[in-house]
Amino acid sequence: MNRKQKNLLLRILTAAIFFVPLYLISEGIVASRLPKWALLTLFLIPYLLVGYDILKKALLGIKNGKVFDEYFLMTVATAAAIVLGEYGEGVAVMLLYQVGELFQSCAVGKSRRNIAQLMDIRPDYANVERDGALVRVDPSEVETGSVIVVRPGEKIPLDGVVIEGNSGIDTAALTGESIPRQAEADSPVLSGTVNMTGLLRIRTTAEFEESTASKILDLVENAASRKSKSENFISKFARYYTPVVCCAALALAVLPPLFCAATGLGTEHYATAGALWGDWVLRACTFLVISCPCALVISIPLSFFAGLGGASSQGILIKGSNYLETLSQVKTVAFDKTGTVTKGNFAVKTVHKSPLPPEKLLEYAAHAESNSSHPIARSVRDAYGRETDGNRVTEMQEIGGHGVTAKIGGRAVAVGNEKLMQKLGIGHEGCFHAGTVLHVAIDGEYCGHIVIADQLKDTAKQAIAALRRAGVDKLVMLTGDAEAAAKQVAADVGITDYRAGLLPADKVACVEELLCGCGRRRKLAFVGDGINDAPVLSRADVGIAMGALGSDAAIEAADVVLMDDDPLKIAKAIRIARKCLRVVKENIGFALGVKLLCLLLAALGLANMWIAIAADVGVMILAVLNAIRCLFVKTL
Repeated sequence: MNRKQKNLLLRILTAAIFFVPLYLISEGIVASRLPKWALLTLFLIPYLLVGYDILKKALLGIKNGKVFDEYFLMTVATAAAIVLGEYGEGVAVMLLYQVGELFQSCAVGKSRRNIAQLMDIRPDYANVERDGALVRVDPSEVETGSVIVVRPGEKIPLDGVVIEGNSGIDTAALTGESIPRQAEADSPVLSGTVNMTGLLRIRTTAEFEESTASKILDLVENAASRKSKSENFISKFARYYTPVVCCAALALAVLPPLFCAATGLGTEHYATAGALWGDWVLRACTFLVISCPCALVISIPLSFFAGLGGASSQGILIKGSNYLETLSQVKTVAFDKTGTVTKGNFAVKTVHKSPLPPEKLLEYAAHAESNSSHPIARSVRDAYGRETDGNRVTEMQEIGGHGVTAKIGGRAVAVGNEKLMQKLGIGHEGCFHAGTVLHVAIDGEYCGHIVIADQLKDTAKQAIAALRRAGVDKLVMLTGDAEAAAKQVAADVGITDYRAGLLPADKVACVEELLCGCGRRRKLAFVGDGINDAPVLSRADVGIAMGALGSDAAIEAADVVLMDDDPLKIAKAIRIARKCLRVVKENIGFALGVKLLCLLLAALGLANMWIAIAADVGVMILAVLNAIRCLFVKTL
C-alpha cells in the first residue's frame, strides 16, 4: 500500500471502531435517554472522519459545474438520510463506499506495479569511456558511437554492439521471460536488459531517445490515452445516466407524496404528513445510493488497464485498450515470412549456373549489396568473408522489391530476383531449390544465381497450431520471396494459403482483399517486422510487430509489439484480449442487472438503505475483484 491508501485504511478503521458501538447503542435503550442533537453529533464524528474528502469533491464538482457524479450522489443520499434521522444508515453508506474506494485503489495500484516492472527498464546512468577513464553520465547525453562499460548487475543503458567481453543478459524486462541470453563480441544488445555475469564494453548504435527502452516507455505511457469502444460507451453512459437518476430520485421524493395528499390514497398508513414525506424522501435516498454508477465507471477502465498490464508482463506491448478490444475479435491472421515465421538468419547454401568461380560471383554480389541492411544482403557479405571495398562501388541504386544495381570496378552489376532480370531484359535460368534466389548479371550478361536459405523460428509451427486453437480460422503468409521458398516454409509450419513474390504494394492489396472477406466482428491482424511491412501493419485492423529485430518503422506503425519476436505470443495476446473483454461484459451485465432490480425494489419501498449499500458498494467490490483477474495471464 502507498501512503494515501494507508491513510484511507486508517480513517476507515478509526471510523468503524467509533461507529459500530455507537450504532449498537443507538438501537438500544440508551439512545432514548440521549438528546437527539447529542446522538446526531456523535454520528457526525465517524461520518466526517471517513467522508470529508467525498464531501469536498462534491462541493468542488458543484463549483466547477460538474454536478452529477458519484460524489454528488453519495453526499446527497447520506446527508438526506441523516437529516431524516437515519444516522446509522447514512454513516454506513459513506463508510462502506470508502471501503469500495480502497479496494479500487489497491486494484489499480496492482495493475500499475505490473506495468511499473516494465518501467524499471529506464536506465539511471551510463559509464562512458573518456580519455581512458570511466565517467558516469545521464544516458540522454551519450552520443551514437560512444563506448560504454556495463558491469555485472547493471542495466544496459543504450542499444549497441558488444566490442569486448562475454556475459549472460537477462531480457525479462523486455520479453517477460527470464531465460538468460549470451552476449559476446559483435552481439547486438538492447537497452533495458540487465548484464548478469561479465564486464561488457559496448559501442552504442542509437541515442537514448531512439533506444529500445525509450521507445517501449513511450508506448506504455501513451497506451492509456487510447480508449476502447466499451470505455467510451461507459463514459457517455455515465454522463447521461447520472442526471437521469437524480431527476428520477427527485420525482420519487416529491410526486407520490403530492399525489397521496391530493387524493387521500395511502395516507392511512402514515400518522402525519411529515411521516408521509419522510418515507418517500428516504426511498429517494435509497434510490440514489443504488443508482451510483461506480461499479461500471471504475471496473471497466480497470479491466482494460489490468489487461494491458498483464500483457506487458508477458512481453506483449499493446498500445491502447482500443487495440485490445479489436484484438479480441481477430479471426484472420496474415504473416510476413522473413523475421516473422523464420529467424531471418540467412546463409548462402550454394552458387548455381555460374561461368565464373563461385567466390568471384560472391565478390560482385557482396560489393553490390555493400550498403544494404537487409538480412539477405548481410548473408551474401558473410559468405564473401572479406571487407568490401567501397571505392570500387559507384552508381548504386536499390529497386524496391527487385534488388540492386551498381557499377563495380567499372562493370555494371545487377543482383536481385527474377523481376529485376525481367525489368532489365536479361534472360535467366530458374532454380528449383527451396530458398531465396539472387540472380546476378554482369554487363548485361546472366552469370548465375546464389541460393540463400532461412531457418524456421523454433516456435513457428507451435504458433500456427496455437492460433487455430484460439479460434483463428484463416491463416495466410504474404512474402516477397520466391514461390519455391514460400511453398516450403508454408508447408513446414502448416499454412495452406500463401502468396509469394509480393512487393509492399502487393501486400497491401492482399490485405485489402482479405479485409473484404471479414465481417464487422471478424478482424484481421497482420504480423511483420520490416520497413516494407509498415504500410500493411497500418492498414490491418491490428498490426503486430516483432520488437527485438523489427525495424523502427514497423514498430511505429504496429498496434501490438512482441518484445522477444516469439510468434507463439500472438495467440497469447489474442487470448489475453478475449479474457479482458469477457470480464468487461461480465461486469457490465452483473452491475446493470443488480442495479435495475434494486432500483425497482427501492421505488416500491421494498429495499432499505442496507440493500442500497449492497447494491452499490457490494457490486463495485465484486466488479473490481473480477477486473483484477485480467492481470493473471501467465497460464493462458
